[in-house]
Order: sequence, then structure tokens, then C-alpha cells
Amino acid sequence: MAKRPIFQEMSGETAPSPQQAGGMIDARPKGARGAIRIWLVALFVLVAAMIALGGATRLTGSGLSITEWKPVTGALPPSGQAAWEAEFAKYQAIPQFQADNPTMELAGFKRIYWWEWAHRQLGRAVGLVWGLGFLFFWVSGRMPAGWAPRLLVLGGLGGLQGAVGWWMVSSGLVEGMTAVASYRLAVHLGLAFAILGLIAWQVLQLSRPEAQLLRARRAGEPKLFSMATGLMHLAFVQILLGALVAGIDAGRQYTGWPKMGGEWIPAAIWDAGLGWRNFFENAATVQFTHRMVGYLLAVFAVVVWLRARRSPHPVTKGAFTAMIAAVGLQIALGIVTVIHGAPLGEALAHQVGAVALFVLIIRARHHARYPFETSVRGTIR
Repeated sequence: MAKRPIFQEMSGETAPSPQQAGGMIDARPKGARGAIRIWLVALFVLVAAMIALGGATRLTGSGLSITEWKPVTGALPPSGQAAWEAEFAKYQAIPQFQADNPTMELAGFKRIYWWEWAHRQLGRAVGLVWGLGFLFFWVSGRMPAGWAPRLLVLGGLGGLQGAVGWWMVSSGLVEGMTAVASYRLAVHLGLAFAILGLIAWQVLQLSRPEAQLLRARRAGEPKLFSMATGLMHLAFVQILLGALVAGIDAGRQYTGWPKMGGEWIPAAIWDAGLGWRNFFENAATVQFTHRMVGYLLAVFAVVVWLRARRSPHPVTKGAFTAMIAAVGLQIALGIVTVIHGAPLGEALAHQVGAVALFVLIIRARHHARYPFETSVRGTIR
């Protein structure tokens, strides 16, 4: 046993242990990690609501009801009969009205207008919450070290998403188009999920002290983390395929399951005239691909879950169990949606299910990389 200085023996004081003293990481200013986490959770909820509302806007055919992009002045809806009639006249000039809604009256236009207006208004709210929050934490000096660039990336992606949204809408306003281009819809939805995933990861990073995360990483499971990363990427591809299905209404053209139009492989799966565009514009090809990738995702998810069962960390096991349960629910929702021809309620539930599944995969992936410490007394949180 090492000798203590005589003055410590006389006073009865003991030197702090290395664990009590803490390391350099514990000595650094942390900033307002808890407050930033709450702010990011609020942003997460808003972005998730944005995805759901965007799905409802598409399913109700409302996405082209506002034919101009006015990020600031567009926040105010028409006021008065003359303003509403002027807005309706702009919609009457586009191909969607002329081909799909020639008998629509002002009352019907108002119904679809409010869906699109609410979607854009929620987008403005997301931008405002991000901007005010970032400015507050930065100006007040409460930003944790190294976090400003990460949070700036979120803001930049949010601004890009607004521009991509208009790029998507503008594709449906040109001659010969009665809906937005499915390619652009896939980019718009994919970027929304990318933003949501980044927010979710950052919330998880802020959910524990920095020193605890450093210790947890040393106990991480690289193989399981790698498999979860692959599953996350495959889920993202499936989300993009779902956007293509939605963009050409492929979900309403083959409503049987497990067969499509009474066939295991639909006869219309390849149109020689379309060539490679079959994978994006042929309803049979797009829906068949979406189904096949869905089955592949389910099989891969089971493989990852079985690997996670061997994890020594109970919380990690629980995270992957929640993930596999979400996979089963999402498959069921997909089957119900396609059998009923993608009505608003079921189709929206399927899209919200995709949000839940994607986030649960990210959560499980985080636990594989940063498992909660366990001891004979249980999990250390």
C-alpha cells in the first residue's frame, strides 16, 4: 500500500481516486447538451409530422394546388373572395386541373389548397425553430465544443429541402404533367428521411454524457454495428422505392397479394419501349421491385436480430427486438395498404410506419456502437 503524506494522515483526508478526479473529457465545458437535446427532439417531431403531412398532401392530390414559391409572403393564405378566385385561376391554368379536375369548383379547390398550405407552413416552422434555436445556443455560448458544424449541416439540409420541394412541385406544372415527377418525389422524401435520421442520431449522442459514450464505444460490437448499418441503408433504399411507387400510383394498380394481377411475376413487368425507365415509370416493375426488396429487408432484419440475440448487453438486445417487431408491423401495413388500393388512412399509416422503423434501426445501430454498460447489479444508465 502506497504511503500517504504525513499531513494527510494527521488530518484524516484522503487523496481523490482517479475515478473521482475524472479525466480531461469530464473537465471540459459541455455546453447545454440537455437543452440542445430537447431542441433537437422538437425538430425531430416537426420533421416526422412534415413527412406524414407530405404523404397526406400527395394522397389527396393537393401538392400542385399552390403554383408559386413564395417562402415569405406565401405564409399568408388568400383573404377575401377575390384573392381566392385569383389563386384558383392560377390552378385552373395547369394541366392537372384541365385533365383531372375540370369540374372542380372553388370549394373543392380550397380543400386541396389547405393541405398544401399546411405542408409548406410546417416547413417554415421547422426552419424557424432551427434558426432561433441555433442562434440562441451559439450567441449565448452554450454550444458544446464541436457541435456547431453538425447543427449547421442540419440547417443547410433543411434549406436544401425547401428548394428541392419547389423543384419537385415545378415538375408537375409543365405541359403534359398532371403530377410531380416520381424521381423528384423520391429525392424529396429521401432527403427528409436523411434529415430525420441525422437528428435521431444526434439526439442519441446527446442522451448520455460524453465520457460515458467514450467508455461505451470501447465495449461496442463492430460486427453488429456493421450489419445494422447495412440494414439502415437497405431500409433507405426501400423508402426511395416506396416514393417511386407513390409517384406513379403503382400501389393502386396491382391490389392483390401475394400475387400481382393473379401472377407471381406480372406480364407487364417489362416494356421494351421504356428500357431502363421501367424501373422508375412502369407500375408493374416499380411495385414488384418494392415488394421484392421488402422481402429481402425482412430476411436481412431477421439475420441481424438473430446476431443481436448473442449480444452481452440487454439494452442492445431490446433495441433490436423493437426493430424486428417494427419490421413485422410494417410488412402487415404494406399488405393491408396494397390490398385496399392505398386509401388515405392505410397508406398514411404505412408511411408513418416507415418513419418508426427507420428510427428504430438507427437506435439499434447506436446501441451496437455505444452499448450501455452492464454489471452484476444490472444496466448502468
